[in-house]
Amino acid sequence: MPNHLINETSPYLLQHADNPVDWHPWNAESLQMARELDKPILLSIGYSACHWCHVMARESFEDADVAAVMNEHFVNIKVDREERPDLDQIYQNAHFLLSRRSGGWPLTLFLSPDGTPFYSGTYFPKQARYGLPGFPGLLVNVAQAYKEKRGELAEQSKQLVAALASLQPETNNDGLAIDATPISAAVQQLGQDFDKVNGGFGGAPKFLHPAELDLLLRQAHEHRDEQTRHIALFTLQQMALGGLYDQLGGGFCRYSVDEFWDIPHFEKMLYDNGLLLGVYCDACLSSGDPLFARVVEQTAAWVLREMQSPDGGYYASLDADSEHEEGKFYVWQRNEVRDLLSTAEYELIQPYYGLDSTPNFENHAWNLRVTQPLNEIAQKLKLDKEEATSRLASAQAKLFAARALRVRPGRDEKILGSWNGLMIAGMAKAARVFGRDDWLRSAQQAMDFVQGTLWQDGKLLATHKDGKTHLNAYLDDHAFLLDAALELLQTEYRDCDMRFALKLADALLERFEDSENGGFFFTSHDHETLIQRNKTGQDNATPSGNGIAAQGLLRLAALTGDNRYAEASEHCLQLFFPIMRRAAGQFGSLCTALDEALRPPSVLVLCGAGNETAAWRAAVSAKYLPGLLTIVLKGDETGLPVPLNKPRAATVTAWLCRGTQCLPPITRLDELLAELA
Repeated sequence: MPNHLINETSPYLLQHADNPVDWHPWNAESLQMARELDKPILLSIGYSACHWCHVMARESFEDADVAAVMNEHFVNIKVDREERPDLDQIYQNAHFLLSRRSGGWPLTLFLSPDGTPFYSGTYFPKQARYGLPGFPGLLVNVAQAYKEKRGELAEQSKQLVAALASLQPETNNDGLAIDATPISAAVQQLGQDFDKVNGGFGGAPKFLHPAELDLLLRQAHEHRDEQTRHIALFTLQQMALGGLYDQLGGGFCRYSVDEFWDIPHFEKMLYDNGLLLGVYCDACLSSGDPLFARVVEQTAAWVLREMQSPDGGYYASLDADSEHEEGKFYVWQRNEVRDLLSTAEYELIQPYYGLDSTPNFENHAWNLRVTQPLNEIAQKLKLDKEEATSRLASAQAKLFAARALRVRPGRDEKILGSWNGLMIAGMAKAARVFGRDDWLRSAQQAMDFVQGTLWQDGKLLATHKDGKTHLNAYLDDHAFLLDAALELLQTEYRDCDMRFALKLADALLERFEDSENGGFFFTSHDHETLIQRNKTGQDNATPSGNGIAAQGLLRLAALTGDNRYAEASEHCLQLFFPIMRRAAGQFGSLCTALDEALRPPSVLVLCGAGNETAAWRAAVSAKYLPGLLTIVLKGDETGLPVPLNKPRAATVTAWLCRGTQCLPPITRLDELLAELA
């Protein structure tokens, strides 16, 4: 018989709906049941694309004997971390405080009926191994401790709640005036953590750090700092050549398990790829490297091919596993590759993807990564560049077609407001930089879906699946969608996107801002009361909602002239400034906002008929100009805010304002480009 998850929309929860575990969703009824039964709660948090979540499910949650122990001693609650990031944030923090170890997924916690955790871990095997206790025995021990040590656990709970509160930023009582100190400190710290051999920061496991790479590119450009520029570009190059990147189908996996970018956890997340689209666009503009352009092209093609719903919204993720094996869809046996290709193609592909070396994955398989530059292989084979490129493309097409016949990883088809915001922004920027109308239409369709489906009765909801839209939206939903609206406005101005940007910004101020102390809470003022209300500034796998909100509000203030938005942004920066000074490297997106507050964005308005402004737009879009907001107007717009409402002229006219200084109108493209330079 299915359990209480059967009526949920989350694919992750539905994966567990037929478990013998009596799973419940997180809701008031489930929490009330724990109080009435006086049972502790076993809270399991994961997501549908997570490999180790699947492993724990197969080992324990699908096992009738383990389920019987769980059902006897606990009220069992399953949470999709993508639908409930509020719960995930709180309980990841609690896990760190309880165990002094970083968390992850699956996250396994044992809570008192009031929701306060008293024991936690991540993955637990059924039988003891990896230095971890067996899950059934652990369940019995935890249940016994809950019965026999109530007083101790109650005291620990008080201390834990106080410790969680201490993680929140304190009011800037010292009255510190904001300055650029955290920005230079962040650049210095990232430089110290830089892996000079492999790119990236630190050792294994190695994550993507898009907010930090964005900050480094901006600072390198602003200060003409070639070393900082090298750190960003070399990291992006090594990521693109590695097995973290899908060499055949485009798109990045979540992180690399090794320091060399060889083997990822194979899930592909919408948020990573939306963020990286934007960063690779900037890297391409900054360097002119065709590798970066190719990454943008292939990743955008993957998004259109596999991640956009017929209704317009973008799906959440692709699973790590297929046929119960991680990476099976992506990896190759050498004989498979040889049999699919001609002799001429294989003699090029073999060294290009390292098939002439030892296997780099389980079961004597290869996860494809570039191991030798194409030009070196071409020289050895006495091929010109054109022939080598043609052979490579032909071989890749054959491998891609053969791979498409395999059993595909599962796709999580829920549509999340926050992650759609990240992908809309990435696709809109890519469309602007590369002049691709199909990518722009994709981004606009996704935004139209968000406006028509997730915005209901004057407020934003977080998730949509199977015709059901629900859950209070979070700070990240509002901030990331505001950023997306601003990217769309710069690619093609639409009145509806400006109106939506204003709705989102007003909601940020009305429903999330701490008007007394500054900054934005992760949950709205009318959200469910939990054991902690987060106000987070550090970047994680996604940028900080406070960082992106601060950036977006500053930019919207520049476009509209409404100073409320700039004041809220600056109030946010003042709150986080002391902690940014202490640990600047963790606050990349807030450092970018700080830079824009200290050096306000420039606004460029181009006026003229579409066919006349096209060349001007293309010329500006071909340059890396961080801090410049470009709006192109055709003349049929309505309700323009004052900073954008420029006089129309017979020829193309550029209006450029830097902060509070506006230049006379510019009517020659070469004059504009010289001014921007």
